[in-house]
Amino acid sequence: MARKALITGVTGQDGAYLAQLLLSKGYEVAGIVRRSSHSQVSDHRLKWLGVAKDVKMVDGNLIDLSSLIRIVREERPDEIYNLGAQSFVQSSWQQPLLTANVTAVGVNNLLEAMRLEAGNARFYQASSSEMYGLVQHPIQSETTPFYPRSPYAVAKLYGHWITVNYRESFGLHASSGILFNHESPLRGLEFVTRKVTQGVANIALGRAKELRLGNIQAKRDWGHARDYVRAMWLMLQQDKAEDYVIATGRTTTVEDMCKIAFRHVGLNINEHLVIDPALFRPAEVDLLLGDPSKAKRAFGWVPETSLEEMIVEMVEADLAALRSVQG
Repeated sequence: MARKALITGVTGQDGAYLAQLLLSKGYEVAGIVRRSSHSQVSDHRLKWLGVAKDVKMVDGNLIDLSSLIRIVREERPDEIYNLGAQSFVQSSWQQPLLTANVTAVGVNNLLEAMRLEAGNARFYQASSSEMYGLVQHPIQSETTPFYPRSPYAVAKLYGHWITVNYRESFGLHASSGILFNHESPLRGLEFVTRKVTQGVANIALGRAKELRLGNIQAKRDWGHARDYVRAMWLMLQQDKAEDYVIATGRTTTVEDMCKIAFRHVGLNINEHLVIDPALFRPAEVDLLLGDPSKAKRAFGWVPETSLEEMIVEMVEADLAALRSVQG
């Protein structure tokens, strides 16, 4: 029989790529979608990847334990991937309690539903490099202390540690992937990489003259979401549940990332980039650089797409999308 996977956040970037990967491996895939926004939630990412018709959508909500218990009981998944969250750092400052309820307590709810209804399933929690925050070591690994610097990061830290607690207290096969920044053409427009690639595409097509950003000296370890969801799946294929850093091991400033995008379309960054103080975070995370050596040793994971290749792919996708609208 085909293995069954249940994905929260299935309409997001990671959920779409993960659904595509699992379907290619013969899984049956179900995704949880919030009923209150069902009519507004777009499955355009799943459609873009050509898998929308193959994913079973089920109504539920991470803050409603009863719905999660019902879904897990009915679907009987072999693997559960919790990718759902209020995942935009800037919004977490405007909506800290919502972020806590969804991104933190929601993890607890899903683990409890799994414990009660599918104790033999395997669980993946999407932890985040934002948990390192004010970094305590220049290169971050699974043993680096956390110092979260936003309501989002604090909520993710709760989700991370409650996953560890359920694994150790109840013997669940529950792993967390501490994923560093991972992007793609499916990334939301509120994230800086997509803001840059679409902004550059707009300027290249004559639809805009400037790109406004905040702190361009912040450094991030950027990889491609397609590579990172492969790591998620590999974690759940291991005999023992553990936590893993998933990163490229290379850090780049926002400014240098912008230069790659502008260079691809033959534009001078200095003629179009505007620094806007209003876009700075209340508490900035200045440097993130991950050490993925544990994942490489354990299951041979290495990233296959470089930052340059990813940014070019994103710019080209934005150019194509904007041209189709113009046409």
